[in-house]
Amino acid sequence: MRCDSQGQWQVLDHETVATVLADPATYSSDLSSLTPTQEDFETFRRGNFVGMDPPEHRRLRALVSQAFTPRVVQELAPRIEAVCARLLDAVADHERFDLVDALAYPLPIIVIADLLGIPSDEHRLFQEWASVLFSGDQLGEVADSADLERALEAIAPTVREMNGYVLQHIRNRRARPGDDLTSKLITAEVDGVRLEDEQMVGFVALLLVAGHVTTTALLGNAVVTFDRHPGTDAALRAEPGRLPQAIEEVLRWLPPFPELGRRVTRPVVLGGHELPADTMLVAHLGAANRDPARFDAPDVFDVTRHPNPHLSFGHGIHFCFGAPLARLEARIALRMLQERFRALAIPSYEDVTYQNPAVIIGVRRLPVEVVRT
Repeated sequence: MRCDSQGQWQVLDHETVATVLADPATYSSDLSSLTPTQEDFETFRRGNFVGMDPPEHRRLRALVSQAFTPRVVQELAPRIEAVCARLLDAVADHERFDLVDALAYPLPIIVIADLLGIPSDEHRLFQEWASVLFSGDQLGEVADSADLERALEAIAPTVREMNGYVLQHIRNRRARPGDDLTSKLITAEVDGVRLEDEQMVGFVALLLVAGHVTTTALLGNAVVTFDRHPGTDAALRAEPGRLPQAIEEVLRWLPPFPELGRRVTRPVVLGGHELPADTMLVAHLGAANRDPARFDAPDVFDVTRHPNPHLSFGHGIHFCFGAPLARLEARIALRMLQERFRALAIPSYEDVTYQNPAVIIGVRRLPVEVVRT
């Protein structure tokens, strides 16, 4: 479907979205030729493999995979449990608190900062960066390239501060290596090649800032969705083994990042339409996740849904490598919320505030009331 107002093509059904995401040679993740150039963003882009195509993507992802293994993720479970316990202890005498401030935001940023060897007590600074980059507040109404250029200039000081902070951290770790992920990235190599400090900035910054917002959104979305579907919480308490399935259904229902942009690299026919090179495509994960051709009763929230081939973590070479960590954090946090509280409810949706859905699906504020076990 063509969106004439934005000069883009919208891809909505599950099969076509999966086709687009699985073919990086035809549908490129590198959108730099379609966007204005800005020095600070170019620095970030050097190591941001989300916006890369093969072979550069393969090399960087292979380096990252050496340091961010399934074993590394699983070994984080005790640390995640300890952080959850400490954060929930801090609201132990509260009958009402903001779940985002108390748990959904600090948990993943503390875990990811620890993993990278970055002081987690500076997490408020990282929250400020994430707020600027992912809230969408700076974007406003972007109607043309001039509007986009102004938006990038408004965000640039934040990106510059983040780049500088991360580069200094990398240099410190190169001089004094430890057992953290940053140190492992410094020593990892593929085909005899290692990353330079400046190449690592984009990746470490991406993991630090973007790597936590998905879990923050997932936790908030789970609590909201369970609350809006009466009986869900009770069913999961009765069958705790259903929790992983419930998390997958939350991801299908409310994908944190609902859209992915792609650039057509060569003339192609897609869905019966001829698309020239450099056409901009937007793959709608949210629409694909509710495609009736792929899901039975797609507009029904069903925590027993199986299989659940949602595309919320992407598909193909750009499948989110942080997905196992996000799932692990969500399982532990939601389980501990059920263990700590006999009941958890959202007293008023008038007090809930949301992120800009054009950028990320999630909540900014989520006041909840609890009854302790």
